[in-house]
Amino acid sequence: MYIKELQLTNYRNYPKLEAEFEDKVNVILGENAQGKTNVMESIYVLAMAKSHRTSNDKDLIRWEQEYAKIEGRIHKRMSPLSLQLVVSKKGKKAKSNHLEQKKLSQYVGSMNVVMFAPEDLNLVKGSPQVRRRFIDMEIGQVSPVYLHDLSQFQKILGQRNQYLKLLQMKRQTDQTMLDVLTEQLIEVAVKIVTKRFEFLRLLQKWAEPIHNGISRGLETLEIMYKPSVEVSEEGQLSKIIEAYEEKFAKIRDRELDRGITLAGPHRDDLAFNVNGKDVQTYGSQGQQRTTALSLKLAEIELIYSEIGEYPILLLDDVLSELDDYRQSHLLNTIQGKVQTFVTTTSVEGINHETLKQAATFTVTAGEMTKLK
Repeated sequence: MYIKELQLTNYRNYPKLEAEFEDKVNVILGENAQGKTNVMESIYVLAMAKSHRTSNDKDLIRWEQEYAKIEGRIHKRMSPLSLQLVVSKKGKKAKSNHLEQKKLSQYVGSMNVVMFAPEDLNLVKGSPQVRRRFIDMEIGQVSPVYLHDLSQFQKILGQRNQYLKLLQMKRQTDQTMLDVLTEQLIEVAVKIVTKRFEFLRLLQKWAEPIHNGISRGLETLEIMYKPSVEVSEEGQLSKIIEAYEEKFAKIRDRELDRGITLAGPHRDDLAFNVNGKDVQTYGSQGQQRTTALSLKLAEIELIYSEIGEYPILLLDDVLSELDDYRQSHLLNTIQGKVQTFVTTTSVEGINHETLKQAATFTVTAGEMTKLK
């Protein structure tokens, strides 16, 4: 799949933008703070209905405007697709082929993207929250049901935390409601954890040979899920539910004391081992970067294997962060098969056939011009 046309209205520093893109590689050149990352972000937001840079949707709306609008014409294998997302202070409205989508979970996944930005190099050494977000965003693209379950979980989690706070402050004494919320939370948590295990097994399948190739056959990557409740992928559903029930019974007093939910998918993490050693603790910066790159390239193949089309790849100021060897490996992998957007301040020093054949745009103060 690829995006043919993009239109922005009141999006960040763009009052108006209309652009047509090539189906292979598009390079967006510009100095910092001119708006090249905003173009990249808008494509991501059009696909995912949320930004990778901010959790506050109001940041996407141009200064002193009421709304921001992103529209895109996408070419897909089966049929063309037009998407529209309007972000206002009241919330978000999404349309797919001019039909309004009642739930964003039904909209996400129509267009698939993989974003690789400098902050993604923190995937390995960053906080567990970064890794959870990575899993949730990627599974959500290929499984609308997962997004629905995640939304349900957040809702119940909020209610449970609220009730724990009331119990902690002695504004409530009846714990029956807590039992009901715990039961509801477990029901959804088990679905989320099961799907994460399944997704990470597939990611491992693609990432391991990619990592082995980048490391010239010297390293083996292993991805491990670290749930906050002791369960394994092999465990039967009834056993996973049982493990959750036991965990919540065990930590009940601590939760009442602290007024917060202390176990569940919102507390889980990932670990990455290279040649049997934890790369977060013992890996060099090079190994951590290779791991992050392998995960992103594996995502591309995983999405292709799930939906039969390659996603759109967004490389935001990341090439300059990689050494020549990793740059070449990345560009060789995508060459000719994945629509790719590259933002950079300069292509000097990146001597690769892929970029020589690319369409090039320049961005200055919220205006984008095509050079070739």
